[in-house]
Amino acid sequence: MSKFLIVGLGNIGDEYAGTRHNIGFKVLDAITKENNLKFNTSRLADVAEYKFKGKTLILIKPSTYMNLSGKAVNYWLQAEKISIENLLVITDDIALPLGTLRLKGKGSDGGHNGLKSIQESLNTPNYARLRFGVGSEFSKGKQVDYVLGKWTKEEEILLNPRIQTAVQMVQGFAAIGLQRTMTAYNNK
Repeated sequence: MSKFLIVGLGNIGDEYAGTRHNIGFKVLDAITKENNLKFNTSRLADVAEYKFKGKTLILIKPSTYMNLSGKAVNYWLQAEKISIENLLVITDDIALPLGTLRLKGKGSDGGHNGLKSIQESLNTPNYARLRFGVGSEFSKGKQVDYVLGKWTKEEEILLNPRIQTAVQMVQGFAAIGLQRTMTAYNNK
């Protein structure tokens, strides 16, 4: 049985719940809710195990805060003996319009501190990431306030179907692979 590590990026704590930066957590929460799973607090992350079409997906929400996400990712890859090809990181992206989803097999950190930490810990930019567009409706110098800001009611209405699509993309990554999932979902 193949194992996959699915990492939702975000920050722990009530003050960060419902923020744009925590979209990775929100996608994993949708998977666990749909499948009646629970996260358990473990080393460096909250962890849930999800079985899908003969695959085991280890879902983690790092408890290290965004800037140290790489520590949790590296630990869980080793602990679960999962190869980097079976790693998928779900992250917010201000370079993409709100609700836009892009699956990529590698890339730069794009200035994202969570991706930067993962790249440094793994010593490579070659791992899959699902970039979830949060838009860029902020004025110069207000990027941090924007990504750490809460979703508006209007944004949340738009988000819910996109989160469902992100869940399908996670399932596709495990079931049919990166390339076929990219073909099926990117640019839609």
